[in-house]
Amino acid sequence: MKRRETLKKIAGGAVVTVTANALSNRLIAADNQLESAALKGKINHSVCRWCYGDIPFEDFCKSAKKIGLQSIELLDPPDFAMVKKYGLTCGLVSGIRDGYGIDKGWNRIENHDKLVEMYEFLIDETAKAGFPNLICFSGNRQGLDDEQGIKNCAIGLKKIMKIAESKKVTIIMELLNSKVDHKDYQCDHTAWGVELCKAIGSDRFKLLYDIYHMQIMEGDIIRTIRESQQYIGHYHTGGVPGRNEIDESQELYYPSIMQAIVDTGFKGFVAQEFIPKRADKIASLKQGVTICDI
Repeated sequence: MKRRETLKKIAGGAVVTVTANALSNRLIAADNQLESAALKGKINHSVCRWCYGDIPFEDFCKSAKKIGLQSIELLDPPDFAMVKKYGLTCGLVSGIRDGYGIDKGWNRIENHDKLVEMYEFLIDETAKAGFPNLICFSGNRQGLDDEQGIKNCAIGLKKIMKIAESKKVTIIMELLNSKVDHKDYQCDHTAWGVELCKAIGSDRFKLLYDIYHMQIMEGDIIRTIRESQQYIGHYHTGGVPGRNEIDESQELYYPSIMQAIVDTGFKGFVAQEFIPKRADKIASLKQGVTICDI
């Protein structure tokens, strides 16, 4: 009798434990659903890590997840494990290292050997992590004309496109303004970037259409997005002027821009890349995501 009563008690306790665990799991799942349901799902939201560098990385991952972001980007391989820990991806891996990057890029033949070595490593790391995109840069002109810059970039980038294609990693060249932030940068107009895409001729080479930078250089944002959509693989935001919050304090109306992006059928990432002015930077980030979540 004692044995039978003991077994009943054990069984009853197990049922209570299982029920409690099941309830806990349901509550966690419901909480996650509520967080994701707050966003409408038409835009794949990301954020650039460097704009929030004073926030500890793990804390930032937690905040990004809570807001409903899917990605934190412009990360180096040592950072990959942390975003994965919180169920996030890296929509665009950093390509700045060893002195190469925005100023020193693919438009100079003498840079190619080192860049090929560097990008073969980064492509492999990006692919192993299961991330989709890797950023690259043209470099500064330094007297180089635009036609020769396209030729030089194409020569170098074609050397890494086979490995990028085989590992299903898209190489993304960023369009930056040379008027305010990046003096002398060569890939500073959409038309130049499109011609480079045509010269390379691979679906694994696309442009990062940075809305902030291109508003400064050429404006006509929505028309350009519509006409150049096949060459765009990624988007960045930012308030103009100032590169701060994308609210009513700046000149662009982001909901219309986001709608234009959605209308093209774009399935990649749109990343917030503004520098918050407010003390509560996470609140600014959440506001930016909400504005873009059309």
